Amino acid sequence: MYLLLLAAEGSGQSQLVEAFKQNPTFMVLNLFVSAIVLTIVIERFAFQMTRYRVNSNEFFAQVKKLVMAGNIDRAIKLCNSVPSAVLPRVVKQGLLAAHKGRSAVSAALEEGLMENTPLLQKRVQTLWSLANIATLIGLIGTIVGLIRAFAAVSLATPEQKTALLTKGISEAMNNTAFGLGIAVTNIIAHLFILGQAKRMIDDMELAALRMENLLSSRVFAVGGEDEEQAAARS
Repeated sequence: MYLLLLAAEGSGQSQLVEAFKQNPTFMVLNLFVSAIVLTIVIERFAFQMTRYRVNSNEFFAQVKKLVMAGNIDRAIKLCNSVPSAVLPRVVKQGLLAAHKGRSAVSAALEEGLMENTPLLQKRVQTLWSLANIATLIGLIGTIVGLIRAFAAVSLATPEQKTALLTKGISEAMNNTAFGLGIAVTNIIAHLFILGQAKRMIDDMELAALRMENLLSSRVFAVGGEDEEQAAARS
């Protein structure tokens, strides 16, 4: 963030430390915001990139092989082997309704999508809100710093005015830069995590569509009929 931006400057870090000493209130508030952001980014990254994610193509190929062989129970067990991943949960919903007819499968898959989509979008929008909050905190710190600077200048001797004004403006600009640095970091993290979430949602929706078509084609492939067709004929 802002501290990283100043890492290459010899006097930059000392200016930042001085800004914390002069008026720490808004700088500390933004540090608290940045800690929340870091926690959310780490949690979402772990959710999306580690044990909560599966290779959708490989997983569906295994499920398809089992379903076409009539091993629905084994396909369900395959889904249970990765219970933390969202895509297998959706596929499992369809498999559990496989013997109830096409509309039941469709409803089960739709329910699975509705249950699991919020898990992928969880706390993503919070990052955007925190970016706005960090910016506003920085701007408030800037305004307060300028007010203090001009108030001090109005009471200072002519010899002190330039030094006090420079010090106050530096404090104000540090607040602005610190808030904007956190905000930019938030926005970049938001874009990355949101993009990953959208890809995972697209994978789920595609898997649900494939699952519905697979279970429907299997009925015809084995020359059977689902419960809806049986009910219609009776």
